[in-house]
Amino acid sequence: MITIVDYGMGNLRSVQKAFEHLGTSAEVCDASRDLAHAEKMVLPGVGAFRDAMSELQRKGMVQPILDHIAANRPLLGICLGLQLLFDVSHEDGEWPGLGVVPGRVERFAPRPGLKVPHMGWNQLQVAREVCLLRDIPATAAFYFVHSYFVVPTDAEVVAARTDHGVDFVSMIARDNLFATQFHPEKSQRAGLKLLKNFAEL
Repeated sequence: MITIVDYGMGNLRSVQKAFEHLGTSAEVCDASRDLAHAEKMVLPGVGAFRDAMSELQRKGMVQPILDHIAANRPLLGICLGLQLLFDVSHEDGEWPGLGVVPGRVERFAPRPGLKVPHMGWNQLQVAREVCLLRDIPATAAFYFVHSYFVVPTDAEVVAARTDHGVDFVSMIARDNLFATQFHPEKSQRAGLKLLKNFAEL
């Protein structure tokens, strides 16, 4: 069973439907007490970093998420769910994150011809072999929509990068912790394959 964390900020149904399409059971969970029993967890997210952290804290979900990761049970962060794993975000101020992955979240700097938010299909420059990317063609494109990106302190967590005027980190992996800046649930065949790989861990 895959548990999708519902803290009021994310396209939860799209993620759930993607797993159901793969024949995998996935439940949306909005109670912190239920997160403790999750076998595999998905932390999605759309919206503002500060509001997301505030809701996770208000709903008592921070510690169950940290405990899940500390127990080395599989977790997949998606979009804002990737950014929340980091120490701090500079989105409209400076806001502390979950502090699971050392590093920060920054906004794309204004550049001539650079569209922000980065929205649409783009490819990955795979940095190292990661099980979630197994059997996905190197030319596969994934769907992005974001104005901020992560800057890890430790380069070893970087699984893939993507070019959008700047070479930014689009996927991280460490032990059973994975997170993507792109939306696999919106990325058609390649995205479904990534989710299938996660479900089969």
